[in-house]
Amino acid sequence: MSKFFLTTAIDYSNGDPHLGHALEKVGADAIARYRRLGGDEVHFLMGMDEHSQSVIQAAARGGVTPRAWVDRMASTFADYWRRLECSNDDWIRTTEPRHARGVVALLERIQQQRPGDLYVADYEGLYCTGCEEFKQPAQIANGRCIEHPTLELVRTKERNHFFRLSGYGSQLLELIRSGTFRVEPEIRRNEVVRLIEDGLQDVSISRQRLSWRIPFPGDQEQTVYVSFDALINYLSATGFPDAGYERLWPADLHVVGKGITRFHCVIWPAMLLAAGLPLPRQVWAHGYVQWEGAKMSKTAGTAVSLGAAIDRYGADALRYFLLREVGFQSDGNFSWERFDARYVADLADTFGNLVSRTLSMVQRYRAGRVPDDPRGYDTPLERAAQEVLAGYRRAMDAYDLQQGCALVIELASHANRSIGERAPWQLAKDRKDAELDSALANFVRTVARLAVLSAPFIPAKALEIWRLLGAPSDLGTVRLAELVSISVTGWAVQTPPPLFPKPTKA
Repeated sequence: MSKFFLTTAIDYSNGDPHLGHALEKVGADAIARYRRLGGDEVHFLMGMDEHSQSVIQAAARGGVTPRAWVDRMASTFADYWRRLECSNDDWIRTTEPRHARGVVALLERIQQQRPGDLYVADYEGLYCTGCEEFKQPAQIANGRCIEHPTLELVRTKERNHFFRLSGYGSQLLELIRSGTFRVEPEIRRNEVVRLIEDGLQDVSISRQRLSWRIPFPGDQEQTVYVSFDALINYLSATGFPDAGYERLWPADLHVVGKGITRFHCVIWPAMLLAAGLPLPRQVWAHGYVQWEGAKMSKTAGTAVSLGAAIDRYGADALRYFLLREVGFQSDGNFSWERFDARYVADLADTFGNLVSRTLSMVQRYRAGRVPDDPRGYDTPLERAAQEVLAGYRRAMDAYDLQQGCALVIELASHANRSIGERAPWQLAKDRKDAELDSALANFVRTVARLAVLSAPFIPAKALEIWRLLGAPSDLGTVRLAELVSISVTGWAVQTPPPLFPKPTKA
């Protein structure tokens, strides 16, 4: 059993989550669930970034204290991720004492290991209040931050502590190019390499003292800059600096949005190098969920609320749509029309229809008990299933979640065609019992495989299907390797209710 420490970006506490947040969380959750299927000892971390200036502003607008505000927002975010069936093992908030200890310990370690990498200087530049960072020319278009084009950049001058990021360009390039520190997908890796090749500038890592931040060690007039502070959550959640944090660290995978690769693929690994700590093994930077070609964000507002999207067909349907239609690599569009079409075609007409037909036939022809298969595993459907299993592994190992979803529906489509070709109703009429037994067992075996393969994407429905199958083991204990020769003989199936009810026409 291998350790697999997986994280998502922690979210700002300045507004409700949207579909972009949901894509990241359900994508990371699908990866976590897949790794558990492979037998890995998964530790899945999510959380909240609560020290930003935007929190103070949002709390003031709401007429509450920053503490009351972040408590409310943390509860809101956590509730949404529970609704979306996220299976995280830990939930870290940057206002927790364990995080503050980790931040101070990392800074003190850099001071000890590379004292010349921290220094005090004046800084003046254009500051984005949405990103809470000074922007470089390459990050500005038409006088606005690329990530927050609706916000004015503010010219700011401060005397701060700096981190000597400029000294790590060559080392970072070597680590990325050698694959020691993996940045994926390739398009994001190329962007990060170009950014480093253009030359790195030292970064400000403190701000003049604000009560709503972590005091900078050794300087009570300064507090730790929010983005420097937030990155350290991945380490502080392991128990760093206490003994035993190495059980989890280094992280195996950071899942983040493409807009924060500079932080996670440049600044964060440089911080760790300065502290003499291992780097995360990989960063995966996904694209954005768009509405009519525009990124969904808190500052710009969203055309679709996350709650409304969940309510339309349920959490599993939204999870499936985001991973199948939007994907986990490039930008993708959300629309109600595409959501409806994908739900009906894939989940209702293909997957749900297969489960209903299969289990109903076992009830009708064999009183709900799955017969033994006299033909074994030598059928066209069986061969198709083995090909899908191999392709599914390749796709999921490469974090190609879109292809993983597609292969689930592909196998369900194969099975539906096979039902039409083998015509169990005709076999029953002609009293061809051996052929009927073989067909029914083959169809149930396929549904059982699909329940397991779909669990990373539609976990609640997968569990419901598994229970309807009457499987003797818990779904959570099944391993991917068992699906090659899974036996369903003797399982007592139930007739299912509509798994994916079609929308009623107005």
